Amino acid sequence: MGPARLQDTIAVVTGASSGIGEATARALAAEGATVVVLARRRDRLDEVVTAIGSDGGTAHAHEVDVTDASAVAEVMASIAERFGRIDILVTNAGFLANSLARDADLDDWHRMLDVNIGGVLNATHAALPHVKAAVGGVRGVADIVTVSSLAGRRVPTAESNVYSATKHAVNAFSEALRRELVAARVRVGVVEPGVVRSEMTTGGGKGAPDATTGDPLRADDIADAIVYMVTRPDHAAVNEILIRPTEQER
Repeated sequence: MGPARLQDTIAVVTGASSGIGEATARALAAEGATVVVLARRRDRLDEVVTAIGSDGGTAHAHEVDVTDASAVAEVMASIAERFGRIDILVTNAGFLANSLARDADLDDWHRMLDVNIGGVLNATHAALPHVKAAVGGVRGVADIVTVSSLAGRRVPTAESNVYSATKHAVNAFSEALRRELVAARVRVGVVEPGVVRSEMTTGGGKGAPDATTGDPLRADDIADAIVYMVTRPDHAAVNEILIRPTEQER
């Protein structure tokens, strides 16, 4: 194994208590990053921190709801105060509740807006000054990566109405942010997975695609894509990765 490519960097991952977020935190730590994991479930976060430590990595946990802007700002300020900067921000927290509009629970729609859009905005806004401060560090660049979805490129089903809308919004925001931050040497990208086996797709998400059969993506596949993005040389920015299961047609 070669040298750790993210040695001496600070990475923050939201929605890190399971699934893609947990896999990403572990993958970044394996590359030498000090990882700070954020989510609502403190017990699960502690398990992630312990697992990373057992693998020889370094991680810290903060319990926070990404929909609470003031709490997120406080956490990001605390991280920056402790470590001086944030080299990598991965916004991953998400919520899915699909249904036809005529059958929808309006609370589900607002929860998707609050988590999938609001959570990304809250984390990005709070972390941005500290991410920009990292550019003069060991890598010469900093990274913001958001986990979007194939649903951010197309509307997979009529039931995915609001979920898809949130992911289209995330993609648009990320592209605007990319343009804003080019001169600051902060790379901005989105990863757009197809069907991934996770809590959401094995019974935890209302109307979620079924990942209990077939050969869907694994969380590690998405983590690998994120690691690829943030370990490119400082002259190269990978701004978008679409990743589907081999057998997923649409």
